[in-house]
Amino acid sequence: MADPSGETVSLYQSAPKVYPRMARGRYARLRVLAMVVLLGLYYLLPWVTIGGEPAVLFDLPARRFHVFGMTLVPQDLFLLAWLLILAALTLFFFTTLAGRLWCGYACPQTVWTEAFLWIERAIEGERHQRMKLDRMPWGPHKLLRKGGKHVAWVAFAAFTGLTFVAYFVPMRTLVADVAAFELGGWPLWWSAFYGFATWGNAGFMREQVCKYMCPYARFQSAMFDKDTLIIAYDEKRGEPRKQSARRRGETAGDCVDCSLCVQVCPTGIDIRNGLQYECIACAACVDACNTVMDHVGRPRGLIRYTSDRHDAEGRFRLLRPRAIGYGLVWLLLAGGLLAALLLRSPLELDVMRDRRNLYRALPDGMVENVFVLRVTNKSDAPRTLMLRAEAPDGRTLALSPDSVQLGASETRPVTVGARIAGDAIAHPFDVTFIATAADAPEVSIRHTGRFIPGAMP
Repeated sequence: MADPSGETVSLYQSAPKVYPRMARGRYARLRVLAMVVLLGLYYLLPWVTIGGEPAVLFDLPARRFHVFGMTLVPQDLFLLAWLLILAALTLFFFTTLAGRLWCGYACPQTVWTEAFLWIERAIEGERHQRMKLDRMPWGPHKLLRKGGKHVAWVAFAAFTGLTFVAYFVPMRTLVADVAAFELGGWPLWWSAFYGFATWGNAGFMREQVCKYMCPYARFQSAMFDKDTLIIAYDEKRGEPRKQSARRRGETAGDCVDCSLCVQVCPTGIDIRNGLQYECIACAACVDACNTVMDHVGRPRGLIRYTSDRHDAEGRFRLLRPRAIGYGLVWLLLAGGLLAALLLRSPLELDVMRDRRNLYRALPDGMVENVFVLRVTNKSDAPRTLMLRAEAPDGRTLALSPDSVQLGASETRPVTVGARIAGDAIAHPFDVTFIATAADAPEVSIRHTGRFIPGAMP
């Protein structure tokens, strides 16, 4: 854009780089604990085995998904959808109660950014040292610090990418391929892609992901109410700030205007300006302000967890319609998912009629209907299944064949002929097909199909 003088004026202003200072306090310890637990689970789970199989492995080529000793097949994907819905509702429920608890303590972007900041502080130093280093001209010292940081970042990101692939390819296979320099194809591609994404998001983009890329910050307010926990600055107690009050000759509030709450903020906002969508509720500003209040001999809580109702009425309601509604729906979904897992059968059976012929009259007086039984063995071991068919009055129909052998997690269509004496029936009826494991009679499944006896009188 050009102004009247002819000079070009840019309307774009890049955001200043944020140099978060390390916060110390109760909430900082909680964040560190959450980071250690979550990263520990992420990196250790691929090494854990249950019954000789990885505890968590999504074996896409074999179409088997091992989850803590339970093997799922594509027919069980509705359980995954159920779990994702439950996870989303859990997020909504805790957002209603505690605001952006997920963002501040458990979001992968937050967790890996915190880990990358640890590496950065260990190599480049604290906030003022990092700022000084960035202002320095390039030289051996700066090159060593910056280069060492990125080497450590890339190594950590590469291990992160490799671990991600280990949820789809056994970790021991991956390690053996890496050691032999034989890693290639899709494992190499996804390891590099996920490692690069981790390096870019946690090392460079950081708060930009939370501000501009994450949709959660935009729609979270729809789940807030007057009792939702937020982080807020007590303006009545803190204002006027010490420096401005001194200039005007007024009595200062408790805020000493040290700006530590801004320095420790990972998104670079000033919480004293009010609640902002960039705030991820990490409570680093709470720890920093409480430390300052301790030093100046003032009560803690100038910046604190609170709610609109607590500020206005001095009380906080835990049980309110929205929280109760989310909680009840969550309990129903969780109970339903648990019941579905407990009642899940290791077999699956679908019955379809052969539509080319409704029935066939045999020379011996029997009537035969042809069905296609689609049988699935969901277990990790091969199984022989015994097949039988029963009429509503308890009579057994002759089946051919009456057994089928299935491999581990195999699905196979089996064409069977079901026969019954033609003079014993006059109307169509529902026949029940039953598949039973030969090595475990208690493992069985049934499904009904429509039997056509022949021409109606």
